[in-house]
Amino acid sequence: MTNTQQTPPTEPTEVEQAVRSSVEAGLPSTIADLGALVRIPSVSWSAFDPANVARTAAAVAAHFEATGAFDSVSVRQAPIGDGDELGQPAVLATRRAKNGRPTVLLYAHHDVQPQGDEENWDTPPFEPTVRGDRLYGRGAADDKAGVMVHIATVRALVEALGPDFDLGIAVFIEGEEEFGSRSFSNFLEQNKEALAADAIIVADSDNVDVDTPALTVSLRGNVTFRLTVSTLEHASHSGMFGGAAPDAMLALVKLLATLHDENGSVAVEGLTSRVDGGEPPAYPDEQLREEAALLDGVTPIGTGPILSRLWFQPTITVTGIDAPSVANASNTLLPSVSVRISARIAPGQTAKDAYAALDRHLRANAPFGAHIRIDDVDMGDPFLVDTDGWAATEAKQAMTDAWGREAVETGIGGSIPFIADLVREFPSAQILVTGVEDPDTRAHSPNESLHLGVFKRAILSEALLLARLDRRSE
Repeated sequence: MTNTQQTPPTEPTEVEQAVRSSVEAGLPSTIADLGALVRIPSVSWSAFDPANVARTAAAVAAHFEATGAFDSVSVRQAPIGDGDELGQPAVLATRRAKNGRPTVLLYAHHDVQPQGDEENWDTPPFEPTVRGDRLYGRGAADDKAGVMVHIATVRALVEALGPDFDLGIAVFIEGEEEFGSRSFSNFLEQNKEALAADAIIVADSDNVDVDTPALTVSLRGNVTFRLTVSTLEHASHSGMFGGAAPDAMLALVKLLATLHDENGSVAVEGLTSRVDGGEPPAYPDEQLREEAALLDGVTPIGTGPILSRLWFQPTITVTGIDAPSVANASNTLLPSVSVRISARIAPGQTAKDAYAALDRHLRANAPFGAHIRIDDVDMGDPFLVDTDGWAATEAKQAMTDAWGREAVETGIGGSIPFIADLVREFPSAQILVTGVEDPDTRAHSPNESLHLGVFKRAILSEALLLARLDRRSE
């Protein structure tokens, strides 16, 4: 899924030269501001201190306020579902379009994943550290760099055009993307008028490599839930009853084994693959081995072209388990064991249908009559981006000009489920999924990092795009 038409670089105008100079001059302070955000451990999961997410929201709002470009900047919260519980704080900023110019909505998120075991980090996860051409730290790329791309872009526009430019800009910096965007749809509904836009830039994706920019056009959906398998009313002595009474771990292991075939492909009836996605670009086994960090002797799983497996086929992963640790293990049969299941859904299937297929499979294949409970469910639909509009054309040209290399259209195996909410609320808006990540970023993993050259080019791409849209009539 790459461009078939070549997009040659364009000669920069005087305004675009000013934008380039501003991005270049402002880069040191932009990196410093990013480092300050990384120092705030803004993990949005329920087990972590929400005060840190609030601190990051306040810091981000202050940056947008300081640009002088917006009519209003505020930190807001919306309820989760139909209850009274509020979601994490988000930043909302707006400026009205003038003289027939379009409005662009800039999205990113300021919350981050938990750091995990700090022993697996080479540097402290919340202490930004530059090593070579990369900045290390949790959120350095995903997605505080996306936040700073938007901030740096607005700064460059103000410096190059003055604060009274015509382009309309709305900003939505979410505070709970890593925890399922549970108040996202309510936030959109409550702030629909303020967020209405002709184009939406979602700065939360990746690039082909550190030299090649990408516009993401295909995203898998997701279904995640907690699965609890129970076989006993209480723990029993493994020596006295083992071999006759099935324990929950045995039942769980056998059940999980039914989710994949001998090749490692998903074996759940009703989970579908996308068959009309065309032939993806070549991606050799050696590249997968390097970028995914396979150990010597470990072979890839699945069938078909590798990028087809990553973009157009479903996956199922066990991402967590609640069970006694090895250090605390006793000689007992476990009565219950819980795991977290994360399934990625191919474009073309709804998350609701995929969840129903998973539910049917797990209940039908529970061994030994084990009791199954499924709860804490999150779902997000996959998405295919329409690239026929003017926004995608302008974005790819800006990327080509900023990077000095042809921009390509790619799919990714990850999910951005809230895009379906954006499409529902703003059906006429054109969606642009961009990002600052590269194959070595390790988002969500220990030693997450941002390539500073990619960061600079991502800022310049967005700044050039918005400067050009400031001259465009709707």
